[in-house]
Amino acid sequence: MTGNRVVVYKGPGEVAVESVDYPKLEIPQEVAQHFGIKQAAPHAAILKLVTTNICGSDQHMVRGRTTAPVGQSLGHEITGEVVECGDDVLFVQEGDICSVPFNIACGRCRLCNEGKTGICLNVNPARAGAAYGYVDMGGWVGGQAEYVMVPYADFNLLKFPDRDQAMEKILDLTMLSDIFPTGYHGAYTAGVTTGSTVYVAGAGPVGLAAAHSAQLLGASRVIVGDMVPERLAQAASFGCDTVDLAEDGELVDKVEQILGVPEVDAAIDAVGFEAKGHGADAGEQPAAVLNAIMELAAAGAGLGIPGLYVTGDPGASDEHAKEGQIGVRLGLGWAKSQYLMTGQCPVKKYNRGLMNMILADRAHIAKAVNAQTISLDDAPRGYQEFDAGAAQKFVIDPHGMVA
Repeated sequence: MTGNRVVVYKGPGEVAVESVDYPKLEIPQEVAQHFGIKQAAPHAAILKLVTTNICGSDQHMVRGRTTAPVGQSLGHEITGEVVECGDDVLFVQEGDICSVPFNIACGRCRLCNEGKTGICLNVNPARAGAAYGYVDMGGWVGGQAEYVMVPYADFNLLKFPDRDQAMEKILDLTMLSDIFPTGYHGAYTAGVTTGSTVYVAGAGPVGLAAAHSAQLLGASRVIVGDMVPERLAQAASFGCDTVDLAEDGELVDKVEQILGVPEVDAAIDAVGFEAKGHGADAGEQPAAVLNAIMELAAAGAGLGIPGLYVTGDPGASDEHAKEGQIGVRLGLGWAKSQYLMTGQCPVKKYNRGLMNMILADRAHIAKAVNAQTISLDDAPRGYQEFDAGAAQKFVIDPHGMVA
């Protein structure tokens, strides 16, 4: 192999597919130098991409709302076929179809041993935690590509037990790399359980995944709020109640009309730092969702926050928000004895169990998020349509392997 193609960020609102070198069994030079380890990676594998998805987190970069440089490679939702293994890879073999957690984890550090693979200590010079194709996440090449290198392959790769079965359910299984575990993490950490009433802010793919996950966890009612009618219709298509946040009126009143009480047992923020206020004329208010779910959630309730919040937002409306300082009503949450969970989902905590749910035909995540397959060359169009509010999850099929 002599080449590879990958989606790259070209400036606000623009991506392109460019040719790059075929991946090597090497970790990024800056990672090797910072941690004083060898760049050669006999623990790594190279995968031929079967599917790779466009994520809302990617859109934050493409909108120019992070410090991502022009030329940043993109893509952290990766499912692929192993085509090359390093000499130290023992339990993964060429030909295996695997899901790749978007968290890059060494499997050796204290936090990996505690199951906190989203904040591995040995894969990013800048901070705990790393990801493929993302700004400030260690310099790892993105997976919206034809081929990608996966380090610490025995630890990171989730092998599907049967190749033919995996390809039949690939549009569900491709969601295991990020949004299904991330949505599930949001619901699980919010304390969703049998009979819970749940509010999910945001009907993008992660919000829809969180809503579907809440149903799997036994929620009695799941209410999804958004401003895009098509996305609300998608949430309703699998049994969720919906509230249109573009309409004037208080969220608690809208919820009371559905449940008979103005509160829920658990709430999930699947929007993140580009949040808007509620109402027809509301503009961007980065703390709007957090404040809304604290008001709506009952005393003692949990708040799951899989929505992304950043430490650097050059497009923010004020100087504080540019550094991740937003006006959260922490006193309200404190007074109600609520708890919250933030940060990257530790995908490996959930992906095997969710895989089993998919293979047993108990979870239908592709239907819930309205998965749509596109080619690698169509990735720029997919980004544009997703940014415009399309009620779809775009799945890139670089090699035409999806039936």
